[in-house]
Parts: sequence; structure tokens; C-alpha cells
Amino acid sequence: MPIPATDLALESAEIFHGAKKNFFKLPGLSRTEFLREGYLVTVITISSREAADAIGKPMGQYVTMDLHPYFRRQSHFFRRAAHCLSFQLQTLLPDSCRSFLVIGLGNRAMTADAVGPLTLEHLLVTRHLLSPDGPLSGLRATAALAPGVLSDTGMESTDLLRGAIQQVRPDALLVIDALAAHSPHRLCTCLQLSDTGLIPGSGVGNHRQPINRETLGLPVIAIGLPTVISGAALSEELQDDLFVTPRDIDQRVRELSRLLGYGINLALQPSLSLEDITGLLG
Repeated sequence: MPIPATDLALESAEIFHGAKKNFFKLPGLSRTEFLREGYLVTVITISSREAADAIGKPMGQYVTMDLHPYFRRQSHFFRRAAHCLSFQLQTLLPDSCRSFLVIGLGNRAMTADAVGPLTLEHLLVTRHLLSPDGPLSGLRATAALAPGVLSDTGMESTDLLRGAIQQVRPDALLVIDALAAHSPHRLCTCLQLSDTGLIPGSGVGNHRQPINRETLGLPVIAIGLPTVISGAALSEELQDDLFVTPRDIDQRVRELSRLLGYGINLALQPSLSLEDITGLLG
């Protein structure tokens, strides 16, 4: 059964499950759920080529964090969400990683595609401040890059990243991007983390060069926020090249970009508290 276009592995697995009653018997495909800090976390693990082909996603681990409690403004919703995101991100990062390059993909001029660049505004960049005996020597080296889009730069993001990696030589790459969903109730209400990297634009049919370990030679952790859904997923009368986004997309993307920034900071700088990060960011 063809899996409809979605960047979310959880949705792909659910669609496959709906058509195949033997979902849990498919070798190499598993699903686990648990609560962390009051947020539902779902982990889809794809460990076989058969499972990867069945749901159309590369082998690896996909972590989906449900943000509905965040928008219900439950007690300490931001703090709890940031710590949940931080913990799940740490589980995907190799233990040996001590330096990072964080990439904010997307078009800053288009709100639904701006989550990557906007997240970098809340990122604690430390690489240029660290010295062996300096006051910040306990922090991990973090650099950031917003490579823009092909129509503005004339260069593929992957090519720009290769140059940056050669200069910075990070232990791991974190890539933030907007995603496409298949279900309306997941628009701007969940985050997906994965250790498989990503293909920019794949959810909207604009496939670019992959950003993953195979193409760049180092671990790549992808972090995505679904901001659009295809018209065809909403109605058979709508076209595949029509994409819909929530009417409050400006507020949601700006708010969740801040959450992403703080969650990433907590994961990359475990010696700092949320208050420390707020003070350092000014």
C-alpha cells in the first residue's frame, strides 16, 4: 500500500497499521509510548529493510513529542516541555559528542518554513568563546548556521554544510527544519526527532540532497516541526501542490522556535539550568 506523503514516521506507521493488522508482527518495526514531564512521547524504531520499505522511512529511531499539553498551558508548561525535549534529544546523541554544529534550514521570509532560522535566535552559541582556562571552559562548543534556500544562494544546503563541517569539525550535526504532516491535528502540535537525518523539502515534493551520515560523514540528528499539510490530504477535490498551514502560524512558529532553542541548549549544555540559559541569551 502506498504511504501518503508525510515527514512524520509516526503517521506513516499509523497509516500502515490501519491497512495491515499485523503491524506489530512486521519484523524490525516497533512502537513504544510513555509520558515524560507530562508530555506523551512515542518512539518508532525501524531496524530492518523490510520495515523501512513498508512505511517509506530510513532505518533508525523516530521520537515524536505531543505538544497538546503545551497549548493547554498546563502548570510550568514551557519548563516541562523544554526538559522533555532535552532528554529525548540526549538519548539520540552519541555519548562521545562534545562539539556541535546546529543548522537552521528554511526560508526566513516564509513563516511556515522559518522554524529553522528562528530557532537559531534562541541558541546559545559558544564555540568562539571557549578557551582552556576561560570562565566558560565547562561548556560544549556549539556553532550555528542558517544556510538559506537554493533560490537565494544558488547553492545546495548540503554543499554549504560540507564547507562548514570542514572548518568547524563538529562531532555531530543537529538539523532543524519545517515538516509536512498528513493529519491536521498534528500541525504545530508535535515535534519529531530522529537519528536518520533528513531530506529537505521531501514532504512538499521538493526533494533536495539528503543531509545524513552517509552524505556528510558524521552523526546527524534531525529535529522537525510539522507546519503544513497537503490539500490532497484534506480533500480529494484539492490538488497535491496546494499546501495548507494554520491561521495562527506566525505565533505558533515563533513560540515553538523558542521552545526548540531552549530544549537544544539544555541538551547540549547539561551543566546549565533554564535560568542560566535565559541569562546568557539576554
